[in-house]
Amino acid sequence: MSRNASPTLVVMAAGMATRYGSLKQIDAFGPNGETIIEYSVYDAIRAGFKKIIFIIRQSVEEEFRRVMQNKFPDEIEIDYVLQELDNLPDGFTVPENRVKPWGTGHALWVAGQKIKEPFAIINGDDFYGSTSYAQITQFFQQENAPAGCLVGYQLVNTLSDNGAVSRGVCERDENGFLKSITEQTHIQDTPEGIVAQTANGEILKLSGCEIVSMNLMAFQPEVLAYFEEYLIQFLEKEAHQPKAEFFLPTVINNLVQENKIKVQVIESGEKWFGVTYPADKPVAVQNLKKRIDKGIYPENLWNNTLETADLA
Repeated sequence: MSRNASPTLVVMAAGMATRYGSLKQIDAFGPNGETIIEYSVYDAIRAGFKKIIFIIRQSVEEEFRRVMQNKFPDEIEIDYVLQELDNLPDGFTVPENRVKPWGTGHALWVAGQKIKEPFAIINGDDFYGSTSYAQITQFFQQENAPAGCLVGYQLVNTLSDNGAVSRGVCERDENGFLKSITEQTHIQDTPEGIVAQTANGEILKLSGCEIVSMNLMAFQPEVLAYFEEYLIQFLEKEAHQPKAEFFLPTVINNLVQENKIKVQVIESGEKWFGVTYPADKPVAVQNLKKRIDKGIYPENLWNNTLETADLA
């Protein structure tokens, strides 16, 4: 497949949404029942993406397909991948005490067999902003582009007013390439400023200007060959731990640290928003309404002629 082929969007929508309390991937946020995923797909199509792959669980497949069916333009290819616990490399079985999905890195490994083109991957419950997808398309059109890119957001633009969040803090070199991603947990905006709690309970002060990963990344398909190797290593070491997860940022961090790939960090000027907690929903609904009022999106997302970006 040509490096200049139209890119594919991979949407991770198999999470269990335990803190949200319902299936947020298909919850209505737009004025006509649109999901957050639909706005992401709309933005990607406008930026030149021609194929969408949804990663979902079998238990929600029927309902998910019902919500998404007959919405997208005919020229857009739609495909589905089921991420289940027993989707594992040969020789591995699911431990008896395992209930939690294996994580975002596992999701991409499962989808890998269907990805033949340059691709971007996103969380299904996050809103990244229309310009972020255009930045990825432009990245793929660069001559001698590296193997991948990560669209990062200023930490202050990714916080929730309704609870602590975890974020992957990115370190860049002088040329704008990723040096590392460090997962910081329990990040909150407090009266004393933005703080994170480290694994050993220490409080770490953050400026808010740090660039963080929200799992909006893009790669050439050749990068997928590394995922099975890392997944096997993870399963050999941690499969017995019921809550251990194989995270996408961890894989990318390892690939960068081992000098196997170069990843360009692209800073987005967009304000990210997402839904982790039920109280996040009204904020997300209002954020979308503001964008509709500004003319960024039509009132009814799929009833208008969709103009794709001419970025060639």
